[in-house]
Amino acid sequence: MQPDMDDRRQPSSASEWLVALLDQPDDRKLRADFARWIAASAAHARDWEEIAQTYEAMGEVAPLHRAYWADREAVSRPLPTVAPRRKAGRRVGLGLAGVAMAACLTLALLPDMILRWTADYATETAERQTVRLEDGSIVRLGPDSALEIVYTEAERRVRLLEGQAFFEVAANLERPFRVTANAVEATVIGTAFEVRMAHRATRVAVREGSVRVSRDGVVPPVNETLSAGDWARLSWDGGDDGRGHMPAQNVASWLDGQLVVQDLPVAEVVAELRHYYSGIVLVQGDALAGRPLTGVYNLSDPVAAFRAIASAQGASFHQLSPWVVLISGG
Repeated sequence: MQPDMDDRRQPSSASEWLVALLDQPDDRKLRADFARWIAASAAHARDWEEIAQTYEAMGEVAPLHRAYWADREAVSRPLPTVAPRRKAGRRVGLGLAGVAMAACLTLALLPDMILRWTADYATETAERQTVRLEDGSIVRLGPDSALEIVYTEAERRVRLLEGQAFFEVAANLERPFRVTANAVEATVIGTAFEVRMAHRATRVAVREGSVRVSRDGVVPPVNETLSAGDWARLSWDGGDDGRGHMPAQNVASWLDGQLVVQDLPVAEVVAELRHYYSGIVLVQGDALAGRPLTGVYNLSDPVAAFRAIASAQGASFHQLSPWVVLISGG
């Protein structure tokens, strides 16, 4: 039995209210207390707007927040729920809402469904796949990834449609091996390297040998060679490129069950870990999301990794359910 709200400390921040409302969506007293809290201050309303938008963006279909604070004077107005309520006399409305939500979800998923229909190989969350190509080259496909194979007599070409892959290429001077990922292409004769698509950019990192990377049709164009340990992040619109060097053995560390990061924003690290977690992860606050993070995280236990990130940043960690994690404050 859940403890009565009178026996618990009342939430004092938007993130705490989200935890409480998700835990007790039908608690009328809790909802009334929340209405009074959000009506008491414009800052409260702004904080709730931020965290609710974050929650929606990470997977919630129905709006969580608009009517909560649209009219701060109407505190007694019935509040929408953060989880659906069953209420007599609204079967038709709920049915139509369900159809609308299903339609929204279908539209959101349709591009990904179409993309995967064109793929020769695809993986789901926390899944990896090893593919041996006809020439002896090996592709190790990361989670939430898709790959198309386009081999001809003149060249060996593969298209990374989404996600990440590590390539161990069999040497063949007469048939170069090319990987395209959006506007970026990597060309090799025989080597080992990783290609990753994320945040509207393609990142190429080399473990062995050398790789020529190019970007055509985007200003500025790119045509350069990377050696072992080098990496290049090339945006699809030319706006935010980056280059650097790392220990070659750290390239594609996910193959060894680890995520090794150095000076990456918290949001970017969390985005990588999401591929190993079948749920929603919320990072509240732009300041927290943008902080640089360095560490080594175990991909077999993403929840422990999220907890470690929160601890390192002095942030709060909440696991709202087996499928929802919230990192806030700090």
